[in-house]
Amino acid sequence: MTASTPSLRRDGDVRVLDLGDGENRFNPDWLGAVGALLDEVEAAPAPRALVTTGSGKIWSNGLDLDWMGANPDAIPGFVDQVHDLLARVLVLGVPTVAAIQGHAFAGGAMLAIAHDHRIMRADRGFICLPEVDIRIPFSPGMTELLVARLPVWTSNEALTTGRRYGGTDAAAARVVDEAVAEDELLPRAIERAAGLAGKDPATLAAIKQRLYARAATALRDRDANQLRQG
Repeated sequence: MTASTPSLRRDGDVRVLDLGDGENRFNPDWLGAVGALLDEVEAAPAPRALVTTGSGKIWSNGLDLDWMGANPDAIPGFVDQVHDLLARVLVLGVPTVAAIQGHAFAGGAMLAIAHDHRIMRADRGFICLPEVDIRIPFSPGMTELLVARLPVWTSNEALTTGRRYGGTDAAAARVVDEAVAEDELLPRAIERAAGLAGKDPATLAAIKQRLYARAATALRDRDANQLRQG
């Protein structure tokens, strides 16, 4: 069965971006599809807000390593695309909520963390940054993103140990804002997003760009962020 592609639907003032029902791994086609949907969200008139979720067992497993192995010459440009997406979501002039219904690993976890708010299923699924165990150091931009969005003690643990956080543990460590039952996840995320949809887009964008200026600048540093093994 072929996994579905990213899609967008509207729920009142909230746009719900479904990443798909497969592993939702990052490759150029997937990144292009998500980028086009974000264009639609940004073009929508206010009030507006975004909820990002998935419809399968996985929210996102990050980089498509099979695609990278088959396309080594295209990796530098692809890595730029990944960092650009993270920077874009981080400073998007739209309130953003990640509704994490399943596993969010590596780049997938970073994409979730780039959202303004994160709500996770309490009873199943992990959020994890396993780079220390797969011997791929975080790029400078990814490091700045994670340091900017996680508590100091949590970023140290998450980055240096590769710990897998279940929903309840993730909430306790402030990796996510809250953990809820499966049937409450998407309604709760939409409710939170709807409550923020009235924020002025230009003002919100300016605040986020200044708040996360260091991380956004680091994510857009093309030379520094090329992935290199330690």
